[in-house]
Amino acid sequence: MTSVQQSVEAVVFDLDGTLVDSAADIACSLNVFLAEIGRSPLPLEAVTSMIGEGARTLIARALAATGAVPPPDEVQALTRRFLDLYEAAAADRTTAYPGVATALQDLQASGLRLGLCTNKPERATRLLLAALELDPLFDVVVGGDTLAGVLKPDPRPLLHALDALGATVERAVMVGDSPIDVASARAAGLRVLVRRGGYSRGPAEDLGADGIFEAFSDLPQAIRQLS
Repeated sequence: MTSVQQSVEAVVFDLDGTLVDSAADIACSLNVFLAEIGRSPLPLEAVTSMIGEGARTLIARALAATGAVPPPDEVQALTRRFLDLYEAAAADRTTAYPGVATALQDLQASGLRLGLCTNKPERATRLLLAALELDPLFDVVVGGDTLAGVLKPDPRPLLHALDALGATVERAVMVGDSPIDVASARAAGLRVLVRRGGYSRGPAEDLGADGIFEAFSDLPQAIRQLS
């Protein structure tokens, strides 16, 4: 890991589809919510395609897929109700991808500072990290509401995470799974790796990242290859 440290001092991760497979819990809570308001349930594949741009966008998409979309103030209230349901069951089915904990521990032990930057609201994010016992591995957590609703691909959440980590963009790497993660990293001036097999709708090769990895055991080498 010494060669990693020579060019990288911090790594900032996305959450859903990158570190954890959370689609089943999101879909379950979403369908409970839809049933409450008299809407039809959505299949897991459809819900998975809606994940990544924050809870409010998820609810707006789910409402559009099952009927009419109400006015913005009502969507906001409905989003809060969905989050209440989701936070109560965020870790019922969600698991970290194989090798995540070991990879994060190894990176942390090597002296790298680790951050999390997700469009999931911060409270739900912290509840999930605690349930999966991943919370001690991150020096900073930035959620979709940490900066008053400023979301990726806006670079500000990612830059906020780097500032909290005391890291520069030149010596940091973003790790994600989607076009949003790549766009956020590019806007912030970071190098970016993507995990193959996440929630992106297209092939990882089409995302325009600086590197691709599949197994988390391959992540240190992928970081080294960026130097």
